[in-house]
Amino acid sequence: MNWYRLEINEVFKLLGTDRNGLSSNIADELLLQIGPNELKASRKNSILAMVLKQFEDLIILILLFAAIVSGIIGDFADTIIILIIVVLNACIGFFQEYRAEKAMEALKQVSVTQSRVIRNGKSTMVPITMLVPGDMLILEAGNEVPADLRIIESINLKIEEAALTGESNAVDKITDPLKIDGLPIGDRCNMAFKGTFVVYGRGMGVVIATGMQTELGFIAAMLQESETLTPLQMRVTFLGKRLSILVLILGLIFFTVEWLRGEDLIKMLLTSISLAVAAIPEALPAVITIALSLAAKKMIKFNVLIKKLPAVETLGSVNYICTDKTGTLTRNKMNVEIIFVNSKLYKRSDLYTIRQDTNVDLLLHSFALNNDVGLDFRENTKQDSTEVALMEVAREHHIDTEQWPRLAEIPFDAVRKLMTTFHRHKDKIISFTKGAPEFLLSRCMDIDQKRMISEVDAMGAMGHRVLGFAYRLWNELPDKMDQDIQERDLHFLGFTGIIDPPREEVFAAITECKSAGIVPVMITGDHPLTAKNIALRIGIFEKDDDLMITGKELTELDEDSFLAKVHKIKVYARVSPEQKLSIVEMLQKKGYYVAMTGDGINDAPALRRANIGVAMGLSGTDVSKAAADMILLDDNFSTIVKAVREGRRVYDNILKFIKYLMTTNLSELLVLLLGPVIGMPIAFLPIHILWINLMSDGLPAISLSFEKEERAIMNRPPRLPQESIFDHGRGVHMVWIGLLMAGVTLAMQAWAIKTGLHWQTIVFNVLSLSQMGHLLAIRFEYQSFFSLGTFSNKPLIWSVLIVLVLQFAITYTPIFQSIFQTEALSLKEFIIVAGASSIVFIAVEIEKAILRMRKAKNK
Repeated sequence: MNWYRLEINEVFKLLGTDRNGLSSNIADELLLQIGPNELKASRKNSILAMVLKQFEDLIILILLFAAIVSGIIGDFADTIIILIIVVLNACIGFFQEYRAEKAMEALKQVSVTQSRVIRNGKSTMVPITMLVPGDMLILEAGNEVPADLRIIESINLKIEEAALTGESNAVDKITDPLKIDGLPIGDRCNMAFKGTFVVYGRGMGVVIATGMQTELGFIAAMLQESETLTPLQMRVTFLGKRLSILVLILGLIFFTVEWLRGEDLIKMLLTSISLAVAAIPEALPAVITIALSLAAKKMIKFNVLIKKLPAVETLGSVNYICTDKTGTLTRNKMNVEIIFVNSKLYKRSDLYTIRQDTNVDLLLHSFALNNDVGLDFRENTKQDSTEVALMEVAREHHIDTEQWPRLAEIPFDAVRKLMTTFHRHKDKIISFTKGAPEFLLSRCMDIDQKRMISEVDAMGAMGHRVLGFAYRLWNELPDKMDQDIQERDLHFLGFTGIIDPPREEVFAAITECKSAGIVPVMITGDHPLTAKNIALRIGIFEKDDDLMITGKELTELDEDSFLAKVHKIKVYARVSPEQKLSIVEMLQKKGYYVAMTGDGINDAPALRRANIGVAMGLSGTDVSKAAADMILLDDNFSTIVKAVREGRRVYDNILKFIKYLMTTNLSELLVLLLGPVIGMPIAFLPIHILWINLMSDGLPAISLSFEKEERAIMNRPPRLPQESIFDHGRGVHMVWIGLLMAGVTLAMQAWAIKTGLHWQTIVFNVLSLSQMGHLLAIRFEYQSFFSLGTFSNKPLIWSVLIVLVLQFAITYTPIFQSIFQTEALSLKEFIIVAGASSIVFIAVEIEKAILRMRKAKNK
């Protein structure tokens, strides 16, 4: 129902009410029929269902299988460790299930607890949950609007709708019907909406919708959309599938080979189980979780609060950032930027040069006097933002209002769009009038209206909201305030251009986003001219084919047309919450990974649907924070750039320890598989495999999380969404280094057996220390270990030293020798082990040198 198109009497008739409100009996009956005025969450899953859901991922099932296998062969310590890892991941996933419910709970808190209504012809306080359509609601400055209303009375009523529409200006409310179809929420000036705030005046409205039927309720329903997987989640899931196939194939191969050789079935089973344990990098999810946790802790230092750990990585992978304008790109504070006076346009800062001019002095006094902002306007954040902006200019020039007491006024109304105040100054009476230029100019004397209108148009084209000012002198205060008399024959003073300006640091942040291959897109409920001006000033508009589209134009596009041009649209103006959501979905359909920043209630559905939602911590509503994946604690768009940089660093490091763990496990697998095939005994005891896994999967892998960022990390494009973790040579590296590591280990086993040395202890040490050499070498993709500085990653160096010390203790300490069945190596054996273990390190350094030469050649 388009309530804004109806006359007030038609609204009353449809709702069965009048100015005396509903009777208590009728209100109670309606409440029973439609239910309380509150937002309803979707049906909650049971605790058991949410717990079981955490064990659906293939990687988790593989880990559980590994735990069972380890228990069968008697490695109960390994079983316990794997189960701890599984439980940790399940707990993290379980608590993430509450995110949607928290968003809904936050939505419920946006309303006041009671409202003043007229029932049975009398004013009374009623809990907002008991409001029903047809209730007559009284609105006053400071009230939150508890339901959707059709305004039936407005006395200078202004409502701030930024949380719902994204527009920073308070909206003047009228009572007349609007005869235009398809008006966006921000233009329905005879309506008030649940969750908005009355900042000025008073009025009355009739409730036309409650609960989930309100505009806020529609947003709540959209919040129940399912979330998208992050790139990291998809890639790890893909890795799990590959691993399961690999383990199955290798297990069958080994079983077949052993069966053909006539080996003992029990021995064959135990060895196959050892192969499974060696093949599964059970610490991978835990190491990723720890890496993301460490990054999240670090990001708090530069004002980024991570709510969902994979968001750390996802932000570094997105290629579109859809950002709200108000409070995100701009200061969320109206500011007088330009002033037209004495037939010239001045910047605000230039006003000091003509301060002594009479017209300028009167204009500044009109800013301060024709203004209802009190002396405490700096503390009272709910004052009208336009009047606060005017008062700030007056205060800059030390305008004294005490010598100009107000005697009378003609209040502003939304029909004539003017406000007039009368003041005594010494022996004079002066009136100041301000308002919409097109209404003010028609009442002024001795001006070139055509030229003045062209000046207004030029200021408007720059994205400014233009206000006009005039004055009139009186011999005495008029007895009767009559707008048709007192607001005529005015002397024109000037115009002001007011705008919510961009943050100073945003331009640099936008530039860096573009250099990183990320496209910033502005999505706002604000006026198209204002949106375009801000976009030009901060660099979102750059190319000739960059497009801007309004919500109304977007409605007229079919899906195919929208899909064809969505990558060219850089600014969306006057859009609704539903359209914000569809913009994100269309970009995703085009194949992009999308981040959505926002601070209002209207942003919540898109924040939830986006690949990563980024809410504002200071100006953001509880709804947006609950729906988001991460929160900018300083509301600073430039902080996103720091988060992007950190996200890319973290993802690079995750790839490094995936490369490290996969290579490590492949080498163990090949040693166990190929040794019996070429006629040698199984190289390791189960406890050796457990120890190697604990050492490689523990501190050394985690220490890669502390590695610094690669050079020019913000000068490369985001990774393609379909990119595998095995791409860009990583898979090849895992295979050939795994083969090399296994080859060196098997060669040492064969040589040690042939020469009668302590072959099992040698093999155990060679493989363990080769993995440490590999760890040191892969710290950076191209840079040499020797160019980094030995202690540029101190945790990693210390973890390697700890492993070396422990390996030495296991080899030479009697108590550990009895546990691990090792034997003390001679000096000759020790030197040979050290030399063999360094082969992998040298090989990776050579590989990186070749890659550097290829990279330099391709430039």
